[in-house]
Amino acid sequence: MGLLEISNKEYHDDGFFHGSYQFTRLEDIINQFMVVYVGEDKIIPKAKKTDVAFHAQRAMQELSFDTFKSLKAEEITVPPSLAMTLPIDYVNYTKISWIDNAGTKHLLYPELKSSNPRNFYQNEEGDYSLDPVAKLTNGSNIYELDGDYSDILVHGMRVTGLHIPSPPAAVIHEVTTTAGITSITLKSINGLTDINATATTAVKIRIFRYVGLGSRRLLGNSSAVHTTVSVGATAGDTSFGVTSKEGIKEGMYVNHPSVINDNNVRDQNDRLTSIKVIGVGTNGSTHTVELSHPITYNITAGVGGVSFVSYEGESDTWENFKSVSSSENKDNYHDDTTWASKGGRYGLDPQSANINGSFYVDNTLGEIHFSSNLNGRTVVVDYLSDSLANDGEHRVHKFAEEAMYKCIIYAMISTRANIQEYIVRRYKKERFAAIRTAKLRLSNIKLEEITQTLRGKSKQIKH
Repeated sequence: MGLLEISNKEYHDDGFFHGSYQFTRLEDIINQFMVVYVGEDKIIPKAKKTDVAFHAQRAMQELSFDTFKSLKAEEITVPPSLAMTLPIDYVNYTKISWIDNAGTKHLLYPELKSSNPRNFYQNEEGDYSLDPVAKLTNGSNIYELDGDYSDILVHGMRVTGLHIPSPPAAVIHEVTTTAGITSITLKSINGLTDINATATTAVKIRIFRYVGLGSRRLLGNSSAVHTTVSVGATAGDTSFGVTSKEGIKEGMYVNHPSVINDNNVRDQNDRLTSIKVIGVGTNGSTHTVELSHPITYNITAGVGGVSFVSYEGESDTWENFKSVSSSENKDNYHDDTTWASKGGRYGLDPQSANINGSFYVDNTLGEIHFSSNLNGRTVVVDYLSDSLANDGEHRVHKFAEEAMYKCIIYAMISTRANIQEYIVRRYKKERFAAIRTAKLRLSNIKLEEITQTLRGKSKQIKH
């Protein structure tokens, strides 16, 4: 009985099947394993299909990293920001290249001597806090600061200082900026109690990040955008309208009393976070801001303003790296100073002696940063995934099918009790041999291609 389930006409008419015969579906491997390897008088007398499926998926992940061919690639045009978001199913890169007019790849090298560390705000004393002078009014919870501090977060920062009652903890409930002077409204953590000053005077206060955002430090390089609410929202909504979307970008924090960032706000990984902008759209004359989490209280249109604060997460290191000419220029082979000096290239560092450009991967922000000479170029990222991200990827090349079976057998035998050690070692050796065979087959070595390459060895190289 033939293995093909479609006709030759169906294969050529439907592009979905093109090249599919070289792969075996993971579901088929699991079913075949249950039939051939599990049962009475077989290698594994009894096993649950869920256990086999788990070990099959783990085997597929491990083989994807160093045995299967890397088929994943993504092409972008490097923007002026010199940053690229990592692909959604990215695990690690195999190579990153820029493409010339002939479609030829030029390999980029990683920049190992630069990075994008977290950049925290520091005052003159070097502390990670903000120490403005506030004008207090006895019995009022509105504190007028000595300048423009509109980038501080509503319900994201705590305030301490002389004549400010504590406890309860004073949290910034509202921020308004008029003519370059910022005023803050303080309330308790739950937003129900006003924190009124106990004297009329001017004192230095301390503002620091509230623990609900996961850190007591202020990130640097912040900026704020001010606008007015045009379309209100009720508690639980995840969007509202604004009069202008100019300057509002994804990832900004929302500064408004109805948007409370406290310990109840968590991201998809159950980490403490804050309410951010995840999208900005326009429908006619209405600009809508989409939020990552529901608002806490009602927002009334036309009453007060709303600010959006951006903490870019860019350090001085990254700013310097992308603002100067390509760092490779100091060591490349075409530099006029180096070329003119005989022997001047002796001792070059090979990792930076190239003109293609460089990059480094910021795994914290999930971005790839490029050197400045790659601005506007087409870049291709070849990367590894684990072959489990999408349903259509659950396929195993037939050259590695036997390796999959051996990996599943070894995993199941080695995790069972009362299995003699020599049996475990036997299947470990069989797994190793099967993976080695799969690597040789998938390396796609052709004798004619090797011969063609070796023919160049007979050429005399003149100096």
